Amino acid sequence: MRKLMKIQFAIDVVTLKDAVRLAQATAEHVDILELGTPLIKSEGMRIIEVMREAHPDKKILADLKTMDAGELEAELAFSAGADYVTVLGVADDSTVRGAIAAADTHGKAIVVDLIGVDDKITRAREVVDLGAAFVEFHAGLDEQSQPGYSLDTLLTAGTRAGVPFAVAGGVSLDTMVTVYEAGADVAVVGSALYSAADPAQMARHMKEATAQSWPATS
Repeated sequence: MRKLMKIQFAIDVVTLKDAVRLAQATAEHVDILELGTPLIKSEGMRIIEVMREAHPDKKILADLKTMDAGELEAELAFSAGADYVTVLGVADDSTVRGAIAAADTHGKAIVVDLIGVDDKITRAREVVDLGAAFVEFHAGLDEQSQPGYSLDTLLTAGTRAGVPFAVAGGVSLDTMVTVYEAGADVAVVGSALYSAADPAQMARHMKEATAQSWPATS
């Protein structure tokens, strides 16, 4: 039987105070706390340490989007307490391998973010063969704002790739079941949670929607 899809909360704020507040409100209902790239650039590695201490039972993803010095950057994040670190799919294979080497040392994992990759299906298969735990089919905020953008494009590519994958690109409560049915292992939710009037309630609704869809579509 297929595993229940995980929910990853992309905490794309820029202050430690806001990040701590959002994590505290939603942690009960999400599986992975993603510390967004702007947050890490603003607060540094200490935000990983703070979240690790506050939520020892949660997986912490450091969204470094590493493009070079893969082993060094991954080592910094894993040493601070991250469980996952992201590397860009457009990075050289040597960068991906270096990050994976650091992950292996710590017993952690690398996620490869396919933002900006033209042939996402091929690259997804390549980096999983290199040792990535899973790939993230990702459309950034700028891409989502362009005319004609559709989450379905990412879902189709993820399904066709045939590897463990996450989807990030405007996932909401309304699309949660669709993401699950496409075969995603992880649904990455950002604005739909951090911009919600009540993030805790929204996170709970998303978890319930995922759980209710699980047995019937497995």
